[in-house]
Amino acid sequence: MTLCVVVPVYNEQEVLPLFVQRLTATLDGIAGGPHQMLFVNDGSADQSLAILREAAARDPRVSVLSLSRNFGHQAAIAAALDHAKGDATIILDADLQDPPEAITEFVRKFEEGYHVVYAQRVKRKEGIWLRVSYFLFYRMLAMLADIDLPLDAGDFGLMSARVVEEIRSLPEHLRYTRGLRRWVGFKQIGIPIERAERKAGESKYSPFGLLRLAADGIFAFSTAPLHAAAVIGSFAVVLSAVFAIYSVVAKFVLHQSPKGFTALTLLITFVSGVNLLFLGIIGAYIARIYEEVKRRPVYIVEHKIGAMVER
Repeated sequence: MTLCVVVPVYNEQEVLPLFVQRLTATLDGIAGGPHQMLFVNDGSADQSLAILREAAARDPRVSVLSLSRNFGHQAAIAAALDHAKGDATIILDADLQDPPEAITEFVRKFEEGYHVVYAQRVKRKEGIWLRVSYFLFYRMLAMLADIDLPLDAGDFGLMSARVVEEIRSLPEHLRYTRGLRRWVGFKQIGIPIERAERKAGESKYSPFGLLRLAADGIFAFSTAPLHAAAVIGSFAVVLSAVFAIYSVVAKFVLHQSPKGFTALTLLITFVSGVNLLFLGIIGAYIARIYEEVKRRPVYIVEHKIGAMVER
């Protein structure tokens, strides 16, 4: 059995040496091999690429793809999966919040016949607002998605060569890897993994970046927002019809003119706001269609270092 651990890297110079040390020690303890480590430098502006060059010079199992600019975390994962080789591929971030030592447990489950083994993150150490945001997002996405998405499951996980092959064949430009991994199917299992604090550096996902990732997940695997527009629109039509009937009865039967200028103003403002909201949702779907039809590459590789990617 051979493993390939793929690691997207963006400005992680503070933690990379320790990460490489722990990952190497973990792979040394797993039978089979030689196991490979494929790092994707996603346009880092610090010394991350230099550190990876040194690691590749010391250890022939280390290979590096250096992208021409920062394409984003999901694009870096796509680049890694396109070049990964082995019986199984593990996606692992370099920030050490997900422990490399958990790979050993993933391999055990893989040997039991599972095609996908993913980490379900528990006991997160991020700030309270991030923990609450993640908690709500995963549950909202699971509720809205057209497929059964596991709760609290990030990209950290193992995939068999067959699963990687199927994900490679998907033509999507805006990718949500953990969702695609679930979509392709096969036998899958989650393992609870305690989420640690960052050992050094700062999170590369800004609040806006997290919102964009959440939007990619929702819009890629759910049409519920579009259906919600139809439901709320139908409800508004029913209310309008009821009010129209009341107005006619009040005028010709009760001989009263319906009053309520303030209520009418609030109703018009509410309906206008709902219209604009759902126009925005429709625009988000259209924007994703626009990105897909342009057919630009998901990433561009500038440098290749190491035996696995050079041959």
